[in-house]
Amino acid sequence: MKKLYILAFFLFLKSAVFAQSFTLSEAAEVSILTVGPGEQLYDKFGHSAFRINDPANGIDIVYNYGVYDFDTPNFYTKFARGKLLYKLGVSYYEPFLAMYIAQNRWVKEQTLELSYVQKRAVFNYLQENALPENQYYKYDFFYDNCATKIRDVLVASLGDAINYTDTYVDEPHTFRELIQQNVYWNSWGSLGMDVAIGAVVDIEASPWEHQFLPEYIFEAAKAATIQTPAGSQPLVAETKVLFQNTPKEENTHFFTSPLFVFMLIAMFILGMTMKDIRKNTRCRRLDGILFFVTGLIGFFLLLLWLATDHTATANNYNMLWAFPVNLLLAFYMAKRNPPVWLRRYLIFLLLLLIMVVIHWFTGVQEFAYAFIPLFVAMAVRYVFVINYLKKQTL
Repeated sequence: MKKLYILAFFLFLKSAVFAQSFTLSEAAEVSILTVGPGEQLYDKFGHSAFRINDPANGIDIVYNYGVYDFDTPNFYTKFARGKLLYKLGVSYYEPFLAMYIAQNRWVKEQTLELSYVQKRAVFNYLQENALPENQYYKYDFFYDNCATKIRDVLVASLGDAINYTDTYVDEPHTFRELIQQNVYWNSWGSLGMDVAIGAVVDIEASPWEHQFLPEYIFEAAKAATIQTPAGSQPLVAETKVLFQNTPKEENTHFFTSPLFVFMLIAMFILGMTMKDIRKNTRCRRLDGILFFVTGLIGFFLLLLWLATDHTATANNYNMLWAFPVNLLLAFYMAKRNPPVWLRRYLIFLLLLLIMVVIHWFTGVQEFAYAFIPLFVAMAVRYVFVINYLKKQTL
């Protein structure tokens, strides 16, 4: 662990150290580094960076668009609101590579087939971006991240000379499907993302949009071509595996998984409902808690939709089952004699649960599979309370 901290220190040196005037030799190489997934949720999607290697001038540095500063004022607030700025970090190559070797993550390098003028164009663009006044950008998971920056820098610096094709995508996927390729569906990380992101990620991503993931940056570069003085050439001249990791079997314990936990919650709700039926009573505390929790979740989802700059959290139909108004009505739901209109409100909530099923089957939005037992239990509970309140009114 101490070794990792030392590597991190050298890896995240201030960019200003490198943001000075260099002249590349003609033997210099520009390459794309692709890093495999890690163990933490934020590492599951891999990483991309540029490497500039010029032994003649003693230059071997990495340009990394995936850096953020924990010392940023109101860091967590800005992160939650989608206003956290990421920046282009510049570091020495050796500690960069050593960091990912220590994390047991594979690293591949694609050396680009560029003319000397083109190499300088990419290098100068990166150097300009590394200046303190230019290094920050507003991160977006799907459209502006460490991976998309690789492609965007090449397009901006090389112009029409570079040509990307669509052949690297055999079968198009939605944004959510692309996420789920990297995160196991029955994990808490996957559940959290499925709840937080909305229907905007359930549309089919174009081949160009697939490149928000480093693996597709790798594949797109492999399929791309570049116009050089010698004619049209494959963009990638050589691909090397800098480090091959030792794969580890992912620990997935079913008894701590979301599906098992929500099965237990659903069984508890159904068990309490059966008990209420036998005793001709209603567990008001259960209904109050159910309203409070679903309402609180819905309130936060509404904030993510309307009060943040996150593009992926818009149009979130998880609010059909986690309806924000429930939070305001939890007190009434827990009363012995709730208002008469509350029964009609419960019928409305039951209809919203039906809308969840319709949205799911029609492909408007996909929901977390672990919630299926909960949805069934909620529907049964709502039907019971509707009938109970009807009898109580009569």
